[in-house]
Amino acid sequence: MSKQRVFLVLISLSVVCFSILIGYIDSIKSHHYIFDPEQLHKLAQRALLVNGHLKNIDGKLIPVPQENANSTRPVIDYIVAELRKTIDPRFLTNEEEWIFNNAGGAMGAMFIIHASFTEYLIIFGTPLGTEGHTGLHTADDYFHILYGEQWAFSAGALEKEIYQAGSVHFLPKGTSKQFKMHKGCWALEYARGWIPPMMPFGLADTLTSTLDVKTFYHTIRISGREMIRNLFQGKI
Repeated sequence: MSKQRVFLVLISLSVVCFSILIGYIDSIKSHHYIFDPEQLHKLAQRALLVNGHLKNIDGKLIPVPQENANSTRPVIDYIVAELRKTIDPRFLTNEEEWIFNNAGGAMGAMFIIHASFTEYLIIFGTPLGTEGHTGLHTADDYFHILYGEQWAFSAGALEKEIYQAGSVHFLPKGTSKQFKMHKGCWALEYARGWIPPMMPFGLADTLTSTLDVKTFYHTIRISGREMIRNLFQGKI
């Protein structure tokens, strides 16, 4: 057998083995989820109710207009405090490290509550308003509105979708939309699936537009630190 044929056989076997490995890991990734989308939705709504951002009228949750976004601070604090009661603190960040995020043409700020290879949970938003492309991702995304409104639409739709405080905008993996965080908007965002392939979308605008190397560095530093730290603790 020629060297070239041996090389091709080895490459083919490597591809097959890699595909089997990826398929196996993909089949068990759900075993490593530590957050539940429905529970996070209930937590977000509870935080809004406790802090007067929602009111219950005949079993229906109605958003209560807020004078400014500063009223969201106790909502965020409530969510983080409750998570520390129900999620092993080893898997949560120890402090708020706020960084800018430019992705898909939109800009806001975020801090990471949890980041691993299969999940992330962040607070994201802006008091100014922004819009852009959601990206096409390898994870399901749950965008829990805490303040303001998010608007969205899919190609072919003639009417916009409107998401207010207490609601959740679900974006299944492999789908994309245009979105707008109308005026100011803050949200608890949860993604579950394969997170590393989402990173280029979150960093591309920094490399091709803003050239904000400080934000680029801190995004890599914090995300990478949390992913690796959680991996060493058995959390994929």
